[in-house]
Amino acid sequence: MSTWDPNIVVFACNWCSYAGADTAGVARLQHQPHFRMIRVMCSGRIQPGFVLRAFEKGADGVLVSGCHFGDCHYVFGNERAVEQFEKTRNVVRLLGLEEGRLRLEWISAAEGKRFAEVIDEFTDQVRALGPSPLAGERAGAAAHA
Repeated sequence: MSTWDPNIVVFACNWCSYAGADTAGVARLQHQPHFRMIRVMCSGRIQPGFVLRAFEKGADGVLVSGCHFGDCHYVFGNERAVEQFEKTRNVVRLLGLEEGRLRLEWISAAEGKRFAEVIDEFTDQVRALGPSPLAGERAGAAAHA
């Protein structure tokens, strides 16, 4: 098993996915710790620029997570999240990043176990891909700054 640990950014909706992560913590469920969570009011607010900025700042993988369909506190926010995610996936493809570095999941507040499973699975998936190709560009830019 590799000793390299990926940097993962999780954009989690306040009402469901963030609470699901909290449920995992309260239940003391074991999961990979190699992520930074950014709480947003709704997954539908995650624009391609947010995800691209995460990659630019060192993320090896980005997970966007929100409420299940029919449970969105903003009624259609998760439908908007799907639209934004498709745009983001297209830009990631154009940049030459592997699609496996980007993921969209629906996790409710009661699904702490599912949150832990998704984090573990996504971390392993990104670990298998290795460091982001943008990491070399970041190192080169830092050397020239």
